Amino acid sequence: MTGAGTADAVETVFRIESARIIAGVTRIVRDVGIAEELAQDALVAALEQWPQSGVPDRPGAWLMATAKHRAVDLVRRKETYARKLAEVGRALEDVPPPEPADVEDIDDDLLRLIFTACHPVLPAPARIALTLRLLGGLTTPEIARAFLVAESTVAQRVVRAKRTLAEARVPFEVPYGTERSARLSSVLEVIYLVFNEGYAATAGDDLVRPALCEDALRLVRVLANLMPDEPEVHGLAALLEFQASRIPARTGPDGEPVLLADQNRAKWHRLLVRRGVDALHRAGHGPYSLQAAIAAHHALAFRYEDTDWAAIAALYDRLLAQCPSPVVELNRAVAVSMAEGPAAALKLVDALADDPALKGYHLLPSVRGDLLERLGRWPEAREQFERAAALARNARERELLLARAARSG
Repeated sequence: MTGAGTADAVETVFRIESARIIAGVTRIVRDVGIAEELAQDALVAALEQWPQSGVPDRPGAWLMATAKHRAVDLVRRKETYARKLAEVGRALEDVPPPEPADVEDIDDDLLRLIFTACHPVLPAPARIALTLRLLGGLTTPEIARAFLVAESTVAQRVVRAKRTLAEARVPFEVPYGTERSARLSSVLEVIYLVFNEGYAATAGDDLVRPALCEDALRLVRVLANLMPDEPEVHGLAALLEFQASRIPARTGPDGEPVLLADQNRAKWHRLLVRRGVDALHRAGHGPYSLQAAIAAHHALAFRYEDTDWAAIAALYDRLLAQCPSPVVELNRAVAVSMAEGPAAALKLVDALADDPALKGYHLLPSVRGDLLERLGRWPEAREQFERAAALARNARERELLLARAARSG
């Protein structure tokens, strides 16, 4: 393998394994900021050694072991080494921990990491940004795009969050009792955003990052087992199962995006659809449950033409009542366009044109371009698709939008 190929392999493996490495190292050093630095040190070591020695058979295990060894060295240099060693005990071994005795003693470093990052000592935006950084492995620009905020804002949130957790000596643990319930909403939001970044990557050359979706699905399934009486956990689980079921059909042979109307529904993962239906039966009436109900209408329609768009628009009305948001309004407009026609929806979209939260949001001109195209207003549609392409950070989405602009022209 060439040097460039090895570097690509290192970056790929690290992107997949970084959350697990940070979580495993945090158990040793008890500081997420230091753990992330040690994980980065392991990445640098791989970039230096693998071009000469070759990529190991188990590259993720190599990175984990390297990071853990550096963590142990760091602990040994501390005056409190003996006490730290007694605390972490089993975590210093490079073997998986045994299965927990019961559900209240779940032994999952990733779950510990997400609850630590979502600790109430941090303001809500910092909890989400830090967890996306640590568990999702997202860059600052990607997180900023997810939040529709400036990159500098996200960078400050992450730095301050790490400092606050260290100063407050936040324990690396899964909370119990009432504290766990109180912190659940921020955890669900984080998992939701991690999945979304995997489902529709905001930047880069790939539309979908399946590894992020898989991590989010795994975490929400763990939560569903851990908290079986929480309807919104099952609501989020249903939503992610339904969305994940469509991933095989969302891209073509060369990785190009395939629009919902053009997807081969035979490729949809029916097992995940069934899992989504089962979870939806245990869901409630909160925001994630409503989004899951919307996704169910898509998942259970055998053809695009069979979709009950009026029911979807009604569900968006209920969602807007609970969570007013210009993005939800934009999604509702799409449903209205299918239920009542593009002219009715265009009025709704035009009303969102000056919303500051949607400034720079490429899907606003993209939706407007689609409506104008359906109305036969080709030059205006082309202008909107070109504007959306200029705003899009993802290369695949940009190519699709430029192709639609050319077609409209």
